[in-house]
Amino acid sequence: MADKSIFLTPEGKRKLEAELEYLCSVRRREVAERIHAAKEGGDIMESAGYEAAKNEQAFLEGRILSLEAILKNAVVIDDEGPSDEVRFGSYVTVRERGGEEETLRIVGSAEVDPINGLISNESPLGMALLGHRVGEEVAVQTPSGPRYFEIVRIR
Repeated sequence: MADKSIFLTPEGKRKLEAELEYLCSVRRREVAERIHAAKEGGDIMESAGYEAAKNEQAFLEGRILSLEAILKNAVVIDDEGPSDEVRFGSYVTVRERGGEEETLRIVGSAEVDPINGLISNESPLGMALLGHRVGEEVAVQTPSGPRYFEIVRIR
């Protein structure tokens, strides 16, 4: 099966690379030390600390593998500055009908952080916004029916 390209902003790639470096150089050592300390503490078969450390190690190694796969398949898309239409990497201010303005950034799925306004280019809203201009209204299908967003500003 072919690996799927994962679109990242330059900032997103740097953030994932920094996380991978931290996990490999710092967290692996910390978890190994916890496992070693638990082993030194006696019977590992009944040690809750040993079990917790082994579970943390498994989670850590899984995250490292995920980050390596993301970075291996990363396609960095630079937003190249201002544009008159929404594209990958754009900061776009929208206003839902009857609502307040909200600024979002269109990023790849590996960078999503909705609380901080980072939405995926593959999300319903992200897909609806791409290619549209200031003043245009886009419809987004939701389980409770369509929602409408006006594009107020793009940067």
